[in-house]
This record gives sequence, structure tokens and C-alpha cells, in this order.
Amino acid sequence: MKWLNYHHLIYFREIANEGSISKASEKLLIGQPALSAQLKQLEDQLEIELFERKNRKLILTDAGKVVLKYANEIGQLGQELLQVIADKSYSNKTPFRLGALDSVPKQIVWEIAQKARSYGDCFVSIVEGDQEELTQELLSRNIDCFISNYSGDISKDKNMNSKSFVKAPVSIYGSKQYLDCKNNFPKSLNNQPMILPTHHSKLRHDLDYFFDSKKIKILSELETQDTALMKIFAAQGAGLAALPDIAALDQVRNDTLYKIGTLPNIKEEYWIISSKRTIDNPIASKLMKSI
Repeated sequence: MKWLNYHHLIYFREIANEGSISKASEKLLIGQPALSAQLKQLEDQLEIELFERKNRKLILTDAGKVVLKYANEIGQLGQELLQVIADKSYSNKTPFRLGALDSVPKQIVWEIAQKARSYGDCFVSIVEGDQEELTQELLSRNIDCFISNYSGDISKDKNMNSKSFVKAPVSIYGSKQYLDCKNNFPKSLNNQPMILPTHHSKLRHDLDYFFDSKKIKILSELETQDTALMKIFAAQGAGLAALPDIAALDQVRNDTLYKIGTLPNIKEEYWIISSKRTIDNPIASKLMKSI
């Protein structure tokens, strides 16, 4: 059996990322001759050329690109191992790292996490952030997939996937003091204070178009992408909130929010975004196939 020197893989990965032996040498604090020798040993062991020189730059060969993919995955698994040991969370459970935008209702995050757990004994870790942060986390292999109300910029990586899994009706919700707005809805929203999603979201564009087309003038009191904050402000009487029905289920049951009316032809769509890997997470793979 052949044995692979994993130090060689680390050195190769840094050379590939930096684009030159001299820059990688500075980062790794290893002399250039020694680093060149380590790279040569890896090429000899694999019996391939990993780079070709063009205009004094090191360019990955096709074989080198394949080796780099494995090197990145192995490096990520090594970091994951260190984290598991540091957290004392070692067990036979498969780690499943799920990202979610702040704008995604917690009920949806809970349902996706429960679906993941139904596929096997797994340890679910949930990370929140904005679209750009979670995309970078996904491409860096720090999360397995993430939930978004936007299909994602898959142009950053041809291996990225986005799958729609639910289209939720959107309604106007408010505290008890706004129950009169049920009458003559949606015209009753005219001159009413509103709590809205931020301008960069598709839902906000749909809402603005709806109000303009119906000649409804609203008073914008607050905008946020965090649906939890929207519900808190609405329950305290700060204004009416446009929320996906799935986001307001608990508040309606507890009589802290009341549905004023459903907005016709407006839905909030949610997506699961993932990236193909050399080493697939079995839980993430089953999840992407099932939705």
C-alpha cells in the first residue's frame, strides 16, 4: 500500500493558492528550496505534474486541479476533526452544518433540521448570516448547505446548486389594535404604519409593486430582514407587518398577532443552496434529493 505524506498536500495547497513557491514560502515560513523539494516529492509519488510554468507563474495542470480539490477537502476534514475533539462532541453522529439567512422564518429552519435528522443519526449545527457570508462559508466548505429566500449567485461556482422547496403565502399581521383593518382589505392599509423587509429583497419589491398598483399609500415605520424582529415590533403595536404565513403560526396561536388579510399573488419562495463536493455529506445529499 502506498502512503501519502499529508504535509506535502498542505504545502501543495498553499503553493496553488498563492500562485508561487516564493509567496507560499513566506506564508509557511519554509525556505524556497525546501518547499520546492517537498513539491517534487509529491509529484514523484503521484507520478504526475501538478503545475506548468507560464510567464513565471505556476498554473495548475488538469491533474493538479483534481489533487487540489482533494487537498481542500482533506484540509477541511482535518479542521473538522480538531473542532470535534475541542468541543468533545465526538460520537458516531454525522455532523450536518446548516446555514440560514436571518430573513428565513425559524419554523422553516426547524423543519429542515428535523428533516435532516430523520435521515440518520446526525449532529446539526446551525449558522446564521447574510447571503454573501453564507455563500462564502459554503464555498469554503464550512457549511454543507444553507436556506435562503433568494436562489443564490451560482455563477461564483459552477458546482453550486439551488433548489426551491416552498412558496409561502404572504399576509399582513398586526396586534389587536389593527383588527379593524380587516374591513375593506387591502384598501384599509392606506396610511397605516408598516414594518417591511429591506429593499434588496424580492418580497419588498413585490410589496412595493402591490401597494403602488392598488394606489395604497403606506407609512414605512421600520425595515429589517429579520422576521423575528418584525414579529416583535408588530406584536408591540408598532405597525403592521408583511410576513409569510409560516413565520407567524406561533404568534397567531398565542393571540399576540392577528392575520389582517392575505395579499393576493404574493409569495415568499425559499431555497436550499448547496455545492458539489468530492466528499459528500450523506445527510446533505439526501436532503437535496428529497426536496
